[in-house]
Order: sequence, then C-alpha cells, then structure tokens
Amino acid sequence: MHTNSATASPPLKGCIIVTGASRGIGATIALGLAQAGFDVGCLSRTGDLPHIDNVAADIKQRWHAAKCDVSQGQQLEQAFSEIAKKTGKPLIGLVNNAGIHSQDRIEAITEDEFRRVMDVNAYSVLAASQAIYPHLLNNQGGLIVNIGSFFDKLGIKQHLLYCAAKAAVGAMTRCMAVEWASKGIRALNVAPGYIMTDLNREAMQTGPLAAYLSKRIPGGKPGQAEDVGNLVTSLFVLDSPFMTGETIYIDGAHGMLG
Repeated sequence: MHTNSATASPPLKGCIIVTGASRGIGATIALGLAQAGFDVGCLSRTGDLPHIDNVAADIKQRWHAAKCDVSQGQQLEQAFSEIAKKTGKPLIGLVNNAGIHSQDRIEAITEDEFRRVMDVNAYSVLAASQAIYPHLLNNQGGLIVNIGSFFDKLGIKQHLLYCAAKAAVGAMTRCMAVEWASKGIRALNVAPGYIMTDLNREAMQTGPLAAYLSKRIPGGKPGQAEDVGNLVTSLFVLDSPFMTGETIYIDGAHGMLG
C-alpha cells in the first residue's frame, strides 16, 4: 500500500464520500482527496479508517469513517447524514468505489450469486447516488465518480457477472449525466484495468497472471492504486463543468489490443 507522510493542502469547503474506502483503491482515493484539501467520508462494512501507513495527522483528521452496507439504501442515507453532521461541511461529491469480484462458469452461476454481485457492484451505485442527490441539490451541484472497469467492454471467460455489473455502471453514469445535468450534477465513470493492490500483489508479481500481464499490457506491468487515486482526485480538483457522462479508461492501453 502507498505510504505518504506529506502534509495536505489547505482545507476546502466540502466533503466527498468514498465507498469501500478502508482498503485498496478506495483507501488510496481517500488519501488523495484528503491531501488535496477535502474532508472525506470513508464508508466500509467495517467502519474502519483507510488502512494506510505513515499518514500525516492533518490528513487523518480529514477522514471520517462510517460503517455501512452499500447495498442497503437506508444505511447509505444514514451514513451520509452522519458524516455531514460530523464534519459540518456540505457533501459535494461521491466516489462509488465499493465492489466485489466473482468468477465462475456461466452454467454454474446461481441466482443468489447473481443478485449478490449486482447488489454490491451495480445497485449500490444507484442507491448511493440517490442518497447523495439531495445533498448535491442543496449545494447547487456536485460530482459523482463511479469506479467501473475496462471489463465493461470485454468478453472474459468465467467473468460474466463482473463484466455485466461494470457495464451497468457505465450505463448508469451516462443516464445520471443526462438526467441530472440541469441540476448542476455531473457523473463520470473511471474504468481501471489491472491495478496492483495489497490484496492481489502476490498474484500480479508471480505466476501465470504476472506472465500474462507482462505480455498483454503494452508497458509490461499493471497499474498502481495511486494511478487511480490521482486520476479521481484530479477530477474533483479540476471541476470542469462541461465534462460529464464519459467513461475514462485507465488500463495502460491494455483494452486497445486486438
């Protein structure tokens, strides 16, 4: 996991919610946003703050943890209100990062597994966006960044559920952008390729997957969580009103190969 002891930028006037913020890409996004000067509402099933070593105290002070099952709309609404009250700052943005992975042969996928993956990876994006909506209205606009995947445009063996769920995230992003544009609410979909985190580091550095990625990714290696964190942070800092509805692929050009 990325370590950083640098101090943050001066405080900004808003708070951004990040789901699935305790580990991996979500934790790195929470770090980048705090370093940029935002308060960050860190949602996870455990209610833990991001697990990152050597973080400066002034950055940690901008993290506000809340325990929440992202597939439950009422829990999301309660968590958002709790964080807004705790920080005393308006909620100006949302990063829908929480997700789970599932791998199985198509003929073996069960109804329960289908619903579980879709609830966490797709329905949570809708539910969290609905929960943030009144807050963004009160703020006269804001930005929702959904974390999709470059799998949304690929056909991968034994990955039907994950591919389908991430394709749904891209579709929801486009619909949010169109329907909420008049409210000043923008929506973007960041779609990573293979990204190395603490959870998958061993698999990506040794064995068959590492050998595959060294050949398939033009640069010869997977991305880092910081690559995604820096991109997401830049979208909030840039605050470009005319940029909405797009899917931004961050896959080292892997998805462009035939």
